[in-house]
Amino acid sequence: MTQQLPQVPSTEPELTGVRNFRDVGGLPTVNGGAVRFGRLFRSGHLAHATAEDAAFLSTLGLHTIFDFRNQADRKVEGPDVDLPGVRNVNIPLNDPADGKEFWKLVSTGELEQLRAILGDGKAAARMSDSYRKMIVERTAEHSRILHAMAEDSVPALMHCAAGKDRAGLSIAISLLAVGVEREAIEADYVKSNDPHRRYKVRRSSTAADAMSPEVMELLSPLFDARVEYLRAAFETIEQHWGTVESYLTDGLELGPETRERLRERLVVEA
Repeated sequence: MTQQLPQVPSTEPELTGVRNFRDVGGLPTVNGGAVRFGRLFRSGHLAHATAEDAAFLSTLGLHTIFDFRNQADRKVEGPDVDLPGVRNVNIPLNDPADGKEFWKLVSTGELEQLRAILGDGKAAARMSDSYRKMIVERTAEHSRILHAMAEDSVPALMHCAAGKDRAGLSIAISLLAVGVEREAIEADYVKSNDPHRRYKVRRSSTAADAMSPEVMELLSPLFDARVEYLRAAFETIEQHWGTVESYLTDGLELGPETRERLRERLVVEA
């Protein structure tokens, strides 16, 4: 059963140009500890951060920003705002060409096309499959992230475009690595659905029904943080490695010393 999270004053701002920002501090671990506040943050991209947003981010004492966008994302949204003294590490977690035509259709496709490619559960199935693929195909990248944090990259902020899929999965893996309870990981993940955090859907279609309720309903699985997506990733870990421990040890090559350093940096023990 998930423990009661430490009761602390909320320091989460509603940033103007950055969506989905939050500190994952306070999440409980299975041995009675909790993630330290001010050590691990998550958000959407920082390309549109205002001067006030940047000033706030500069107060966090960040060592590293992990940007999981690919080159195509960065071309559309722009580079992250520059925060003096903070290292920005770009680790793309999907192929720039993967789904390019699909996402073009999402942006410009007409209603009948969207019904064909997204209806009858196809959109949600695509999302679950993308999580499974990231678990199996991105072990080197996730290993690099965790080793970096164990060495010197904390406090860290992880983000992708919307801050819910690539960043959401990377945060989940990081939390698994330091023993955070599964229920707490899932509860943090679905916070990306909160209205002030959600990615703003933009379509370039000029059709009269381009933003109709039916179109929005068809698109919603792509922009939701559904717990079934994260559970598809957890199931994939068990299918390929048997246990989370084997995944961390064999899949991500995290030895005992690295795990211990990671816990020391991210967790306050009971």
